[in-house]
Amino acid sequence: MLLDSAQSQLVLVDYQSRLMSAIFEAPLVLANAVRLGQLARLMQVPVWGTEQNPSKLGENAAEIKASCDKTMSKMQFSGVEEGLGEWLRPPVKPVAGNARSLPKHLQKPQADAAQRNSIVVAGCEAHVCLLQTALDLLEDEFEVWVVTDACSSRTERNRDAAFDRLAAAGVELVTTEMVAFEWLRSAEHPAFKAAQALIK
Repeated sequence: MLLDSAQSQLVLVDYQSRLMSAIFEAPLVLANAVRLGQLARLMQVPVWGTEQNPSKLGENAAEIKASCDKTMSKMQFSGVEEGLGEWLRPPVKPVAGNARSLPKHLQKPQADAAQRNSIVVAGCEAHVCLLQTALDLLEDEFEVWVVTDACSSRTERNRDAAFDRLAAAGVELVTTEMVAFEWLRSAEHPAFKAAQALIK
């Protein structure tokens, strides 16, 4: 199963200034997260951000915030507990009308937000906020893809334990380049050269 940009959304979890200073391999992780956000923008993939207790941990890095359509401040470790699922799959609005409206089979189908059911997630800390968000998204019947080289924790051991647990739960583990080339699918994609420049 490959990622499809038309079915994808990107969630960037807690790349906050005071947190990143303590994160294992932080510069590489942040660079890959920024790259993911830029790739998503190139390919018209919606991007959402979360910030854990920003009054204490600061806001997300400016480059991350710039890629996000919207950023959620949260106190729960899982963004889903704070309403992230509703951002990713907004409730379908009821069809307006009355008894004289067209029968259902003649009405135009509404755009279905649930069509973007593949959620690509990256963030910090991998064993806390990222893990809990990803597992809750899985429970809410999203397909979840975690970008390993754009995730970390304060220790390598905690990061790796998170990846083990996520894989066992059925989350797809991928890298930034895997996401990029699966979203592109072809060297003939209109965004190929721009995406290639970001990856190099």
